[in-house]
Amino acid sequence: MTILVWIVFGALVGLTASLITGSRNGLVLDIIVGIIGASLGGWIMDYFGKSGVTGFNVYSFLVALLGAVVLIVIARAIGG
Repeated sequence: MTILVWIVFGALVGLTASLITGSRNGLVLDIIVGIIGASLGGWIMDYFGKSGVTGFNVYSFLVALLGAVVLIVIARAIGG
């Protein structure tokens, strides 16, 4: 995926994860959370023997969303 697609994908995932967890982030932080969440979600799925983010599709969105929600929960637990 190109950098522009990663930014759009990260924004969509980060915004959705923020809505699910009830956190208030800005657009830039949502993009960062979405991109890091995609990596984390891919790692989690790889651990369970499934494929990670494969492109701009629903499965990849759900994998990235899983990672982004986990990332936000961990950040809240560490940061208070």
